[in-house]
Amino acid sequence: MTLQVLVATMHQKDHSLLERMNIQCDAIVINQCDRDEIERFQFRGHDILWMSLKERGVGLSRNTALMRATADILLFADDDIVYNDGYAEKVIQNFNNRSDMDMLIFRLESTNPARPTKKEKNSHRLHWYNGLKYGAFRIAIRKDAIRQANVFYSLLFGGGAKYQSGEDSLFIQQCLRKGLRGYVLQETIGIVKQEESTWFKGHNEKYFYDKGVLMKQCFGIWAKPLLIVLLAKNKRQTQELGLKKALEMAFKGVKSI
Repeated sequence: MTLQVLVATMHQKDHSLLERMNIQCDAIVINQCDRDEIERFQFRGHDILWMSLKERGVGLSRNTALMRATADILLFADDDIVYNDGYAEKVIQNFNNRSDMDMLIFRLESTNPARPTKKEKNSHRLHWYNGLKYGAFRIAIRKDAIRQANVFYSLLFGGGAKYQSGEDSLFIQQCLRKGLRGYVLQETIGIVKQEESTWFKGHNEKYFYDKGVLMKQCFGIWAKPLLIVLLAKNKRQTQELGLKKALEMAFKGVKSI
């Protein structure tokens, strides 16, 4: 069984990112920048496909890597990750141990106290109702399963897109809808810096409007009742606008599509 890391990054001027991330397996790096250049080389004995492209958008970056992936297992990554030694063997071992699963969610510890990653109390199956809290950098998936399901990242959501976030949640929901089976693990494979997001401008009207659009895409007619429950529980998010205004904007987003 083989593994490839699919890295989404921007404006890299050299290949030092591979060292900083502690890459220990084959990798595809999509470097969105101001030039078009494709390089193939080896790093620590592993095959690297490095694509510098003028395209923009995190969804497009993920899809560009997905379409060129060749390994059995694909591990999504951002450029602020540092993998633990032996992460590749750990990922492969877990897929071998769970041969009935198509997608595994791993843990990466956040070094930013203001943006911690979700810590699971125990390992569990991934379902539609608990799949909204995992970033792409935690997802590993079987290539044949994702190809057969014909699931790709939406180009409407995420950094550089029309709607500012939610691309990972939508990707997971689409995978589950197509019958892929997922499992959330407590296995830690690295750390992630989780520095301030370039797209996040606060819990403003645009934020909740976009959340409404996302929930409609994910859950259809159940979007409004789910939004009421989620926003009523998350007082920190609605503190800036207030629950009433946040729901009003979210419902406008739901109605827009």
